[in-house]
Amino acid sequence: MQTRLRELTDTARQIRRDIVTMLGESGSGHPGTSLSTVEIVTALYFDVLHHRPKDPAWAQRDRFIMSKGHGVPAQYAAMARAGYFSTDLLKTLRKLGSPLQGHPVYGATPGIEASTGSLGQGLSIGIGIALAGRLDKAAYRTYVLLGDGECNEGQVWEAAAFAAHHKLDTLTAIVDANGFQLDGRISDILELEPLGGKWTSFGWEVREIDGHDLGAVLDAFTWARGTRGKPSLIVARTVKGKGVSFMENNNQFHGVAPTREEVAKALAELA
Repeated sequence: MQTRLRELTDTARQIRRDIVTMLGESGSGHPGTSLSTVEIVTALYFDVLHHRPKDPAWAQRDRFIMSKGHGVPAQYAAMARAGYFSTDLLKTLRKLGSPLQGHPVYGATPGIEASTGSLGQGLSIGIGIALAGRLDKAAYRTYVLLGDGECNEGQVWEAAAFAAHHKLDTLTAIVDANGFQLDGRISDILELEPLGGKWTSFGWEVREIDGHDLGAVLDAFTWARGTRGKPSLIVARTVKGKGVSFMENNNQFHGVAPTREEVAKALAELA
């Protein structure tokens, strides 16, 4: 297990380097929210998901939806490292004609399950996919990654109630709880705490973890797979901009790409 954790830690560090590099190359994007999700997407793509990168349309694959679509650089980096496409493609992020747009686009990139970016919609899409799996008697699971700021959207809570009512136990949602949204701290804009308690009251099984502790992340996904009769929710407490000292908890990097000098400084920290 320790060897596996070391491997995943190394992969997470590389994904952080990819995020910084690709956003610096594009000159635009969202570094803070991408960096906060790295351990989550690393665990998913390199341990949790049943998937075939060379056969992204495999019918029995688990489905993953990046509902907080502006965090997709983390997903692109993980997908490239997992073998969905060449890592050389990462440098084309947000460029005209590239399949790697600034938010996920279904049909443009192999392995992207839904177009997202209009916040609040990903969980509803995930519910539809999970219900389709139930109708088809398929064994796949559906995972949806939300932001905590995204949980200010009313549609999230309508979807939460619906999923619990229909006992969608093949559905797992993860909230990347980094404490910030575009305009500032969530606690200043619209307090969500107790976040886990709210989801519990909606009928979900809930576990709260340190979202940067890969062991805890893997344990939480194992727990989620064992949940029966209810959807499962992982509240992952994270740090916005994690891994780059001058980006951590610095909301100026919510939607501003690093300069060439900042890229060099960040990569030196992530060496």
